[in-house]
Amino acid sequence: MSLTGQLDSVLESTQRLIELCEALQEENDLLKLENQSLKVAVDTGKSKSAELEEKLKALRLARSLESISVSKFDTNEKTLDIKQKISEFVREIDKCIVLLKK
Repeated sequence: MSLTGQLDSVLESTQRLIELCEALQEENDLLKLENQSLKVAVDTGKSKSAELEEKLKALRLARSLESISVSKFDTNEKTLDIKQKISEFVREIDKCIVLLKK
């Protein structure tokens, strides 16, 4: 093979490598976009999960408050129990606010 033939072969190989590199770069860019989109979806899912968890806690608290029947004999004790439950709920809300600020 002549020197010109060898040079043409090297140039062709180089051109194929350049095209392959461009194709891989394009695929990489698409994968980066997909990755970013999936991260957003995961974050949204985590937020929704945390929101539902808080709603569940609120529902449980509401049900526990409903189940407390205040009678004439133990009103102070039940009131104290309700106040403790409300304080616990407020602490949970404060924790959620801290998590949301992160």
